[in-house]
Amino acid sequence: MTAFGRRAFLAAAGLGVAGLAGCARAEAAGVETVTTATYIPKSYDDLYPGIQAFMDTLATASGGRLSCDMFNSGALLGAEQLLPGLLLGVADVMFQTSSYVSSSYPILGAMELPFGAEDYAKQRRALDPNGPLFPLVNEQLAAQGVRVLGGMPCTFEYLWTVGRPILAPDDVRGLRIRVAGEIEGETVKALGGAPVFMGSSEVFEALERGTIDGLMSYLGTVVSRDLQEIVRYGTRAHFGAYTVDAYCRTDWYDGQPPELRAALDEAGRTLYRDGTEVMVGVHEGEYLKAVLDGGVEIVEPGGAELEAFRAAVAPVYGRWEHLIGDPAVSDRAVALINEA
Repeated sequence: MTAFGRRAFLAAAGLGVAGLAGCARAEAAGVETVTTATYIPKSYDDLYPGIQAFMDTLATASGGRLSCDMFNSGALLGAEQLLPGLLLGVADVMFQTSSYVSSSYPILGAMELPFGAEDYAKQRRALDPNGPLFPLVNEQLAAQGVRVLGGMPCTFEYLWTVGRPILAPDDVRGLRIRVAGEIEGETVKALGGAPVFMGSSEVFEALERGTIDGLMSYLGTVVSRDLQEIVRYGTRAHFGAYTVDAYCRTDWYDGQPPELRAALDEAGRTLYRDGTEVMVGVHEGEYLKAVLDGGVEIVEPGGAELEAFRAAVAPVYGRWEHLIGDPAVSDRAVALINEA
């Protein structure tokens, strides 16, 4: 962590401590304030409505006993600070992109693997909190003190470039491609590119200056960060995927009475169900049009071209399985996605 990062984190921790007196007053009145944080700004029209629906549902399902005090846009904890802040109790619930934390919690990488599902509908079904993959994920996370309450499976990640379209794996060779997580980085390396890790807020300037040649991302990042003004090509294939999830500490969740745990679970299901529905609608109804209107050319490999990409990224699976360290767990996770 950089010196700035440490200062910012300590300041956030201080804010959390300073808020304890207010929380105590709220608890005395029968209301528990749930300190909630995300790096995601409200300008993410595809994602923030789901986050808001989680908070609204939590308040309603708990009968007003749980009330979220939200710090968005990194106001309390930046993207890199969310997980340590959650574990230290600075925040009770965080909304985070899985790609930022899957290196710490490899089981989350199951949803990020390239070409991991035949289509988005299957990916979406696999992430249902009522489905069999969800308890497997939480079983793995529990060993590290974290629980996922629910999440939105984002539409697939494409490759977006400035100088030339990506039509074959060799077209990636030598390009500097922005990624947000380890699985994305392994995918870019498997294609012969150089992954560059950076937050989405830095990408516009990096593209403008030529620091990077493109990025791997889902449609929402492109439009929310106005990247359609710079990128000229998008290669549409399942190069990766991630989720935007609500996480809490296991001990915090277990310490809640049964009715409040049920309210947290219901809020997680709302995030998955209603949040995902809004996200897909925004992508199909607004964001794709904005990208095309911005002059971005979308290319879609098929047949032999697509198989060449699949073959090139096959080593990513072996890397992820090594991170999991238990073949039974990794095989089970992949099978549950394929069977969804």
